[in-house]
Amino acid sequence: MSFDEMDVESIWMDGEFVEWDEAQIHVLTHGLHYGTGVFEGIRCYDTAKGPAIFRWDEHIERLYDSAKPYDMEIPYDKEELTEATLELIRREGLESCYIRPIAYYGYGMLGLNPSDCDEEVAIAAWPWGAYLGEDALENGVDVAISSWRKYASSQIPTNAKTTGTYINSVLASLEAESNGYVEAIVLNKEGNVAEGPGENLFIVRDGELYTPGLAESILDGITRQSVIEIAEDLGYTVHDDATISRGELYTADELFFTGTAAEVTPIRSVDDNQIGSGTKGPITDQIQTKFFEIVEEQPEEYEHWFMPVEQ
Repeated sequence: MSFDEMDVESIWMDGEFVEWDEAQIHVLTHGLHYGTGVFEGIRCYDTAKGPAIFRWDEHIERLYDSAKPYDMEIPYDKEELTEATLELIRREGLESCYIRPIAYYGYGMLGLNPSDCDEEVAIAAWPWGAYLGEDALENGVDVAISSWRKYASSQIPTNAKTTGTYINSVLASLEAESNGYVEAIVLNKEGNVAEGPGENLFIVRDGELYTPGLAESILDGITRQSVIEIAEDLGYTVHDDATISRGELYTADELFFTGTAAEVTPIRSVDDNQIGSGTKGPITDQIQTKFFEIVEEQPEEYEHWFMPVEQ
């Protein structure tokens, strides 16, 4: 669904609610030219207990942590951004939505050092279904190893969700699509598995789960953390600090992506090599089912993961 097809009227920008079509920045905004911004992607689910934001505290904490390497002082505290987000969802009458907070260096000058630019903040929310398609959640996706490598933490902080660094992900996604695949898998500079362009990755082998560790140039995804906890609660052993070679992907019993947008999406083939039976594997299915059960029913043992929109 394109933005033009959605019935969303406003965006929060620097303390005010402005009309969607009026949410504009200057063409000489520093973040537009150099990618000097940080952001989050968060989902609000229509749960059995009403609309609730999934793991808001962890996401907003990461937003502020992402700003630190860039000497960015977000000019609003967490409570202000929380209330702005809740009010935005209420204003728009959204029962489920995707939330995008972004902080960036604004208009002021165009030297590389942004110290003379003010930090600006915006929050948008809109309806967004399955990122890789509804069919993908059930039948999985075909992916390819990208020729583009993930940047290393010695080059750019990999634990920060930075706007400019996502050009790396854009290149990988464009390449995959042009070659007939739904998504890519990106290797790190050592040639080991890092992640998808916008997703973390899990491999299932002999009944145990493996996911690349933080030193493998990955973003420590909030959904990744959630799936690790869910899998362990289901009794599975999870190796969350794994080093995974490219070849291990081809011989995996099961593979799946995790992410705010992708949620839990099975991978049915890599470079045209069928994974398992070529559809969603049984462990992936169990974890995915549990994940959606949690976000739909908000059970008591996971209630701390949710922030209700109606306080």
